[in-house]
Amino acid sequence: MFDCPQCMDKKEQANANSLAVGNHKVEKDIDIIVTYTDTSGAIKIRTVKSKDLSASWVWKNPIDDNQSKAEDSKPETRFEHSNPHSSNEHVDINEQPHKTSSLIHPAKHKRRALRQERRDRRTAELIQVSQKMMTQMEEAAIERAKTFDTSIKGRYGIWRKEYESPNSDSTVKLMRDQIIMAKAYASIAKAKNETVIYDSLIKHSKRSQQAIEKATFDSELAPSAVDRAKEMGHILALAKDQFYDCIIMARKLRVMLQSTEANVDEVKKKSASLTQLAAKTLPKPLHCLPLVLTTDYFLLTDKDIKIPDKRFLEDPSLYHYAIFSDNVLATSVVVNSTVLHAKEPEKHVFHIVTDKLNFAAMKMWFLVNHPEGSTIEVQNVDDFTWLNASYCPVLRQLESSRMREYYFKAHQTSSLTAGSDNLKYRNPKYLSMLNHLRFYLPEVYPKLDKILFLDDDIVVQKDLTPLWNVDLHGMVNGAVETCKESFHRFDKYLNFSNPKIADNFEPNACGWAFGMNMFDLKEWKKRDITGIYHGWQNMNEERTLWKLGTLPPGLITFYNLTHPLERSWHVLGLGYDPALNQTEIENAAVVHYNGNYKPWLDLAISKYRSYWSRYVKFDNPYLQMCNINSFMLS
Repeated sequence: MFDCPQCMDKKEQANANSLAVGNHKVEKDIDIIVTYTDTSGAIKIRTVKSKDLSASWVWKNPIDDNQSKAEDSKPETRFEHSNPHSSNEHVDINEQPHKTSSLIHPAKHKRRALRQERRDRRTAELIQVSQKMMTQMEEAAIERAKTFDTSIKGRYGIWRKEYESPNSDSTVKLMRDQIIMAKAYASIAKAKNETVIYDSLIKHSKRSQQAIEKATFDSELAPSAVDRAKEMGHILALAKDQFYDCIIMARKLRVMLQSTEANVDEVKKKSASLTQLAAKTLPKPLHCLPLVLTTDYFLLTDKDIKIPDKRFLEDPSLYHYAIFSDNVLATSVVVNSTVLHAKEPEKHVFHIVTDKLNFAAMKMWFLVNHPEGSTIEVQNVDDFTWLNASYCPVLRQLESSRMREYYFKAHQTSSLTAGSDNLKYRNPKYLSMLNHLRFYLPEVYPKLDKILFLDDDIVVQKDLTPLWNVDLHGMVNGAVETCKESFHRFDKYLNFSNPKIADNFEPNACGWAFGMNMFDLKEWKKRDITGIYHGWQNMNEERTLWKLGTLPPGLITFYNLTHPLERSWHVLGLGYDPALNQTEIENAAVVHYNGNYKPWLDLAISKYRSYWSRYVKFDNPYLQMCNINSFMLS
């Protein structure tokens, strides 16, 4: 508007007019030509009336260069008077001095609308996908729930009585805690000569203890237990108000804890000592049995004593078993259970070796209770004249004064717990050569090629003849391995602080079990296994390599010479572990009562005893004479 020279003089007037327009004081309705770009990028021109514009539009002065640069992003507007020939009516619109709002271009409005439309559409799609996925997850969860096994899992199921309520033992725990606090406050009261409250605390402690008795859960408490708990709570509140001091109470509780721990250790030692004592002591009926049998044996004539056919005893084509025991009843169970499950009993030969004291009883038992079809040989270990101190290191060591002192020094202790560590060494099985005879099998049975060694605390539940067909791959010993994670490995049995052990064996090597072992006697002789055993026994004369038993020297002697058998052949732990898998026990070919809880003792784990007692013939006259019945072994 101001490009022509004739209009230059009118510049100041135009500025004034534009200011008036910027303040919305223009009274004329001005035609406004608006230039803009549509969404497709095309330039458009449109004419609008100034009075049709809203108050949000900003009036702009095109001659203000600085303002033009600052506002170059805003649309430029030009205003023309309806009469282009009148210079007085040309008007320049200047920017408002005080803006109330910024200009939003219509295209920007449209772009915002499009973006919002896309957002809404995308949100709807995501909601639909989410709902679809949620439906699929619910359907999958329902299908998985159909496969859940909701049956009770033994004794650890959540349907047990004590799980009926999450706080089923809360009252019992509360009363026991009250008794502990009462003892602590009573100790403080006694120290301060507060006899009245001391007597009250002791009295209520005894009443609460009587109310609890042997209860483990709230349902087992006496009806008066809740009243006793309330009374104890009242007296404890009085004691707390009178005696409570944080430091003193903490000291008293610490002393009580240490005293309790000392008592627990003492009880554990006594329990271990008594368990060892009970494990090596035969019940009176079992002691009666060999006495009666021995008496009857010496009443027999030579004609009554049958000698087994030597051809069967030395025939390597038959199935031979070695059983070394001084327990008549236990040996009978091993033989009876084996013959009962054998497909061809006439091909099974049992070689039983016992000591001089029980030889007559063992002989008499199998004379009158001979399993049908099988062959049984009973021998006396004292008849093996070659087994003497000059040949056997163990015999030589047992006869030494140092070893006698080591095994029998428990009698020198002044209390039961003081001798508990040595009492287990006095168990006859560690001193008897019957326990070490397993290392001399080729000398005892020189004509045999293979023999199955059985302990007297096992029970046979399946036919064992397939064991003779197992390929030992050149190994001497076939046995079931017993290592489970870190348990029953070599470092549990051997002293790896000794260089002789550390340099020759791997501490994490897997252990195995005696009790059911298939021995290849040909390989035994070829590798001189007995000589290896003698060498290690001589080195252990000071008991620096291992302490006791036959398993540690067995692990050493047959190291890298043992072939692992399938676990189902031999399941162990029935003499000490009450949490064995019942299915594994029932499917096992042999179950082993290794441990102190033998099935013929009162210590036996009751749920395992039936696997053994079912092979005892309680109608036998000798068992009835000694009062050995099903009630005793149930």
